[in-house]
Amino acid sequence: MPARGPYAVGRLAAALGELAGVELELARPPDGQEGDYATNYALRHAAAAGRSPRELAQELAVRAVELPEVERAEVAGPGFVNLWLANAFFAAALAEVDDRYGGASADPSARIQVEMVSANPTGPLTVASARNGAYGDSVARLLEFVGHEVAREYYWNDAGAQIDRFRASVEAVRRGEPPPADGYQGDYIRDLAHERGDPVAAMLERIEATLERFRIHFDSWALQSELEQRLSEYLPRVDTYERDGAVWARASAYGDDQDRVLIRSPEQGGTATYRAADIVYLVDKLERGFDRAIYVLGADHHGTRKWYQAVARMLGYDPERLEVLLYQLVHLTRGGQQAKMSKRRGDVVFLDEFMDEVGVDAARWFLVNRGPDQTIEIDVDLAVEKTRRNPVYYVQYAHARIAGILTSAPAASGEPVRACPLTGEEKELVKRLIDFPAVVRNATAKRGPQQIAAYAIEVADAFNRFYDNCRVLGSENEAQRLALCRATREVIARSLHLLGVAAPDRM
Repeated sequence: MPARGPYAVGRLAAALGELAGVELELARPPDGQEGDYATNYALRHAAAAGRSPRELAQELAVRAVELPEVERAEVAGPGFVNLWLANAFFAAALAEVDDRYGGASADPSARIQVEMVSANPTGPLTVASARNGAYGDSVARLLEFVGHEVAREYYWNDAGAQIDRFRASVEAVRRGEPPPADGYQGDYIRDLAHERGDPVAAMLERIEATLERFRIHFDSWALQSELEQRLSEYLPRVDTYERDGAVWARASAYGDDQDRVLIRSPEQGGTATYRAADIVYLVDKLERGFDRAIYVLGADHHGTRKWYQAVARMLGYDPERLEVLLYQLVHLTRGGQQAKMSKRRGDVVFLDEFMDEVGVDAARWFLVNRGPDQTIEIDVDLAVEKTRRNPVYYVQYAHARIAGILTSAPAASGEPVRACPLTGEEKELVKRLIDFPAVVRNATAKRGPQQIAAYAIEVADAFNRFYDNCRVLGSENEAQRLALCRATREVIARSLHLLGVAAPDRM
């Protein structure tokens, strides 16, 4: 998908840059009374030009009004140029909003794998794993929207001590015995005991069904046992040494915090560790042709985040092709107290139960509306509210409100919308919509979908102020205001989609 050219603000910045003789950027002034956009170019280039900032700013302000998009320009402070834009600029910007608005900006496009969730199939997915999935999938959606080719993968352990204990727990219940003391407990073990076949395969099917319900579809599933079979092929390529009978990777010499055990000592069974499987998995990812491999991992992996790039260096790959995204814990509260919602086990909260309680939309929203570096506390009472206090409901209601307006509107004539004088509320809403491409770019670059959630609330706020103060249907400016409604609906719907949240037409 080719990258899209600059939008209205980008074109205006380029035109002003030609007048100034340098590249410049436009920003929204913090005070709405100080113009629609502003530039600090004079402050940044005055020293190199050997002139005062205000002199440079005044020169640009005089020439800026030659542009048809600029209605007025003034110098403010030590050398800012504040711009008031013409109605034609806002009309042109509004006309750019379509179903690809803000997307296809990646240049060049890349093939990216996002590996996420990857919880062992020894029980239903918990809310902690759900944050992994919600965060990883929203990052994947952002990457796809800007033009990258993205594949989602789930890496699961189908062998090892945990899997053995899980199978033993199910088999014990099948024999009419309690699970082993170190085994797995819970009603789900008894449910699996009533089914024939391998409980691991059955649990994996349940996990996949839960994730599909959570609106995450995986393109591929990687098995640790299959990867470990290739270890002998890649182990000679790794810088290793023996100590106490174990085989260690000299990872600290390649940027890791410490060396890592790859093969346990004979006294410990002589088996491969998870770190050994990591080596094969990394090669497997990159040899499948992915330009970048993203790992989404919990905070408990913080100590190994440098390990993956160390392996890449040992194997001769560019470590910049690997990226580790870490996220913090999730706590649920009800009535100000930590909530335990599980009907099957008291010490965990399963994702299916959480979705039953608050719905898929609220679950997705509240698991990504904070940065991954922050611990999330989800107020379950708020998440189920159908009021303006609930942010996901508030944004969805704005979308539904617009859909209702457009349903009642007369059919579009197909004629170009005439640019009419805009009220302050209309201008503020258009400017908020104009922010969308930059918000998407920044959220993608920072791997921060929480920025999309915050932006969606701002758009809903701006729309509500517009709707409360500007009559739409039957007004003299009906066509232009309907166009503004359509553009707002498009941006809200896209924002919600990037978070994995539905955009309903009715509520």
